[in-house]
Amino acid sequence: MHDLIDIGANLTHDSFERDRDSVLARAAEAGVKRMIVTGADATGSQQALALAKAHPGILWATSGVHPHHASDYKTETAALLSELALNSEVVAVGEMGLDYNRNFSSHAEQEFAFDSQLDIAARVGKPVFLHQRDAHSPFVAILQNHLSQLKGGVAHCFTGSKEQMHAYLDMGFYIGITGWICDERRGHDLQEAVATLPLDRILLETDAPYLLPRDLSKEQRKALGGRRNEPALLPHVLAATARYMQCNPAELAVQATANTRRLFGL
Repeated sequence: MHDLIDIGANLTHDSFERDRDSVLARAAEAGVKRMIVTGADATGSQQALALAKAHPGILWATSGVHPHHASDYKTETAALLSELALNSEVVAVGEMGLDYNRNFSSHAEQEFAFDSQLDIAARVGKPVFLHQRDAHSPFVAILQNHLSQLKGGVAHCFTGSKEQMHAYLDMGFYIGITGWICDERRGHDLQEAVATLPLDRILLETDAPYLLPRDLSKEQRKALGGRRNEPALLPHVLAATARYMQCNPAELAVQATANTRRLFGL
């Protein structure tokens, strides 16, 4: 049994409405007794904070707008995120960044929302919770403009190459590893990258209900009752990551938890 913290769980997602308490109980039984609830838009950030307030010492929250929702980012959005970030339960600003893969918002809208949220993080003195997909160069360029004022952060749900990972490490960020590492189709770059990831810079997350590990057994999938990922599967992510890092899972669990507490002040 490991003492793990899931740094990225979308517990405000509709799929958890019917059994959220059971999800938390299953996570605790699996050794995942603490979680950070991701805020991905204005409403979701408010809901994440409410969940954290309802489960003190178990849940914390982030406050931000995902690049998919950047088209909705207005002056009042920035004001709301700034206000939410002042709460002690909010331990990071984000999920923020750039996603040029799906382009649900224009590049200009994404870059504006990203830049604004980096300003908020610097102003409130909290870490950043970062998202990047197919936008590494502009993402790094925008980060560099704010780097000296930031209080650290994590490249959440990292899926990139070894070179990209080390670019984030060089900027002082932690790396968040999800069940993407279990994907035999798309996970090769990540599997190669984590072999060079320092133990003192790794964080673990499920990104539940997304990114259900593809290498689960039929029995495990049946027990979950569908394709929804849960924080209770974080030990599965831990085991896979330890294999590719060629380290002891217990050692990795201790280090990842220590890293999480250090970054987010838990």
